Amino acid sequence: MTAFENDPTESEALSAEGAETARLVREEIARRRISRQALADMARISLSTLEKALAGKRPFTLATLLRIEEALGVTLRTGGAPAGAGTAGDVAPDTMGAYARSAVTWMEGRYLTLRPSFGTPGGLFAYLTTIRWVPERACLGFAESGRSDSRFEQAGHVSMPNLSGHIYLVTNEQGQYRLAILSRPTIDGQLFGILTTLEVGSGSQLVPAAAPVALRKLAEAEEAPLGLVTADMPHFETYREMLARSTGADFARLHLPC
Repeated sequence: MTAFENDPTESEALSAEGAETARLVREEIARRRISRQALADMARISLSTLEKALAGKRPFTLATLLRIEEALGVTLRTGGAPAGAGTAGDVAPDTMGAYARSAVTWMEGRYLTLRPSFGTPGGLFAYLTTIRWVPERACLGFAESGRSDSRFEQAGHVSMPNLSGHIYLVTNEQGQYRLAILSRPTIDGQLFGILTTLEVGSGSQLVPAAAPVALRKLAEAEEAPLGLVTADMPHFETYREMLARSTGADFARLHLPC
């Protein structure tokens, strides 16, 4: 049984939205005269995932849509709220901080994201985090891309409660949580905080892990070196200094026993 099996009106609305998204993607493919395989490669998704979404056999997930939009440089989501929703689609749920869409447009964009490498001592790990408004969920969503370990890329929602004044990137996959707690942006547009996640241990074991994390918003066409960053690379020191601000400037604290 699907979540919307007992609500044909909502199910039909979601199906219509998926069909419209598929139409827009097909139009972009035709206009640019590229193959579906080329788009799948550009968006770092499998051809099978793209084909099934275009055929209506599976929905476009947030992560898939964000990657396709990033690859094509366009917005594919219509942003329309379901009929009768009023303005509710422009305000996030109370559980996410009840923020208005108009108040968080500054958050949307691509961010260079840095954390320590879990597998290479002294190394850093760089990837992209894209934040966009998700109309169907009435909140900001995020999705990671550009990770060398792409199978671990995360996608989820953004909470921004007034009580703490912090920004929370939350992944909830079948009850498994991964959380980044970030400061509000500094004057130079950077965010700093702490990441709690699961690290691959011995064999198939997953081990809870925490690490500092830093994000910097990228300009529209700006590119940044991604992947594993080691001390012999020219951008290592710049990345290291940026990440060090998370704990060095007291944006986050890692308490360890003496």
